[in-house]
Amino acid sequence: MIPSVLPTYTRAPLHFVKGEGTWLVEEDGRRFLDLGSGIAVNALGHAHPALVAALTEQAGNLWHVSNLYEIPQQQALADKLVAATFADTVFFTNSGTESCELAVKMARKYWYDKGQPEKTDIIAFEGAFHGRSSAGIAAAGSEKMIKGFGPVLPGFKHVPWGDHDALHAAIDEATGAILIEPVQGEGGIRPLPDHCLKGLRELCDEKGILLILDEVQCGMGRTGRLFAHEWAGISPDIMMVAKGIGGGFPLGAVLATEEAASGMTAGTHGSTYGGNPLGCAVGCAVMDHVADEAFLSDVNRKAGLLRQKLESLVAAHPEVFEGNRGMGLMLGLKCKLPPADLVRAGYDALVITVPAADNVLRLLPPLTITEDEIGEAVARLDTAAGAVTPSASSPV
Repeated sequence: MIPSVLPTYTRAPLHFVKGEGTWLVEEDGRRFLDLGSGIAVNALGHAHPALVAALTEQAGNLWHVSNLYEIPQQQALADKLVAATFADTVFFTNSGTESCELAVKMARKYWYDKGQPEKTDIIAFEGAFHGRSSAGIAAAGSEKMIKGFGPVLPGFKHVPWGDHDALHAAIDEATGAILIEPVQGEGGIRPLPDHCLKGLRELCDEKGILLILDEVQCGMGRTGRLFAHEWAGISPDIMMVAKGIGGGFPLGAVLATEEAASGMTAGTHGSTYGGNPLGCAVGCAVMDHVADEAFLSDVNRKAGLLRQKLESLVAAHPEVFEGNRGMGLMLGLKCKLPPADLVRAGYDALVITVPAADNVLRLLPPLTITEDEIGEAVARLDTAAGAVTPSASSPV
């Protein structure tokens, strides 16, 4: 008999009932250090006072009116995002998947209105993850994502990660945009080198095509800058945002230049819940913290400390780890064993991590993690690594 919750998840046998900063409390009282942040969502940790206050105040006033009317909280958050980024305009969604759908529509509508409706193709990269909608799985293109869900939405080409020749060869008269994550998350914490991101921007300018960045996982301070592309000193034409922007409240956005968004006129897109007063009130509180330069500087300082301690962890467990990689507090431990083994061992060691492709264990702690918590987290990872070390399970 099918369960009342559709069985699309393989869930861990954990029942968290409370969150406090970097900690999750199981119903049996055990306290777990959370290095997953709900998959990079809880940027300011659990139950951050500023977010609780913003949500509580707004909940006592107004929850929802729809986008048939002006929403002051939405305008305030859009203004904050425009002031802090390349963007001239913002559309609010409820998730990264919805942001992907709009980014694809926006790029295609742009070329249609420019009198070049044939420019519908979007080039994406192997190992990418852009959500689980029709456009999202078509953009990812992997068999795992699209098997059984055909016919797949047309208009996407896929090239290997880091293959410049294949990228150039894929561009033709039908190419309208290039879509890429500055740091692949699900793909195994693979940062795109700054010179490659600069090269992509130059290529798009040379060929007259749009650059779409997916910063759903790597944005909102995760890499030590407000958005990861800032490290390369470039700007996209369109950018997808979600996860950390709501600090745990479902919220996403598409940011764009005035030119790239020029085709999205009244009636071309909409959302019943997107940009509702609750979500945007919380988003404003998140931005007030995450966009602060002192806050980002502290993220970078703590990221350096964590990276240093992870180097020692890797050296202490050569049978388990090959190395670590990533940017800011978006880090990955390259494993010699299936990362799921370490995730499960972490449960016993009371530490939460997230698996990814390419045999990588993702570490995505709240950006508010303290130095003491970093030390405790690595100690618990050390315990987990010891538990899965091949010699540890060998008969004496």
